[in-house]
Amino acid sequence: MRKSHPAVALVLLGTLSVPAHAEARDISRETLAPDDGWAAAEGGTTGGAAADDAHVHTVTNRAELVRALDGGSDTPKIIKIAGTIDANTDDHGEHLDCADYATGGYDLAKYLAAYDPRTWGSAKPSGPQEEARQASAARQAERVELPVGSHTTIVGLGSGAVLKGASLQVEDADNVIIRNLDLRDAYDCFPVWQPNNGGLGDWKTAYDTIWLRGATHVWIDHVTLSDKGHPDAKEPTHFARNYLRHDGLLDITNGSDLITVSWSRLTGHDKAMLIGNSDSATGDRGKLRITLHHNEFAAVVQRAPRVRFGQVHLYNNRYVIPEGTDHRYSLGIGTESRVYAENNAFTAPGHIEVADLVKSWNGTALHATGTLFNGYPVDLRTIHNAYNSGSERDLTADVGPRPTLHGRIDSAATADRAVADGAGAGRIR
Repeated sequence: MRKSHPAVALVLLGTLSVPAHAEARDISRETLAPDDGWAAAEGGTTGGAAADDAHVHTVTNRAELVRALDGGSDTPKIIKIAGTIDANTDDHGEHLDCADYATGGYDLAKYLAAYDPRTWGSAKPSGPQEEARQASAARQAERVELPVGSHTTIVGLGSGAVLKGASLQVEDADNVIIRNLDLRDAYDCFPVWQPNNGGLGDWKTAYDTIWLRGATHVWIDHVTLSDKGHPDAKEPTHFARNYLRHDGLLDITNGSDLITVSWSRLTGHDKAMLIGNSDSATGDRGKLRITLHHNEFAAVVQRAPRVRFGQVHLYNNRYVIPEGTDHRYSLGIGTESRVYAENNAFTAPGHIEVADLVKSWNGTALHATGTLFNGYPVDLRTIHNAYNSGSERDLTADVGPRPTLHGRIDSAATADRAVADGAGAGRIR
């Protein structure tokens, strides 16, 4: 793990009063406030605020973005994204579609014929079509997986900065800020069939929109994460399973630590946020300390978040489950997780019950106070225990001490209104 960074001067993050003659606010050198969640601990998070002028870049296309990222180097850098950047483009800026990546004779119809469970059985796919799929997937990964190094700030300019088709990968990096950016449609052209997944088999995709692996001191703020452009709900069914094209919106795994996610919007997606990737990843113990506040989870099927091992402070978030959403659960309480939930608001249609909001996989504890469900106060833990007795273990409230690094915590009703008005890209005030 890379060492932490020296602290630099902090910039106030509240609403600014800017005279009419003054220049527009420049958020690129702003840093995390000293009490703003776990990412403020142990030296804080300053991103690329210390970058010299030579390492401040404004980028408008993939080639410029790749050069600015510098292969994920640790040089302090600020990257400002202007307009829309499409990661699925060649070096000349021409759009690439799935057919452009296909190689080795890969063909979806042939792939489906080769690995149909009725004839192939339950063995892992192998042979020419799987080899061609892997080679094709590697060609796409080369274009869309973008490494983010230590001491980096990535911000969107104005209210319309979009990065589509990309997977931002913050791996073994320290001190990163990502703000004011609409990240959408990290679309996998070449999902793999996994016959034994879930008992019935399933399609597995690559490319989390943002993936933190072994990352420390990361602040993600005012971003919008979605599948906009190619929603999985509109994909066909193959082998009686939805042909998924997207993985997680924001996954935090492999010993990542000291993370704050604030004022962001995760929407229109199946598996939104995974914290801790495996029940056997015991090296995550004592890590995965994460704060999630003032975020909106809208039309999300599951994992909002699902937590293993992590110590997660979840406060003042807004959950919206529209009519017609295939909702499975919101909070996933996994192995050795410690979720301290305060003053969160849920809005759901009539067929969704409070007991549907929480699911446990080997989890033992959940602290949940101040929760609103369709405007009424509820006790998530007690109701979960009452309705799931016999199918899931009862959850205690013992998740350890209350996290101390946080800003003002409002009532769930007040936060619900504020998040509806202020979360997501283009809404920094």
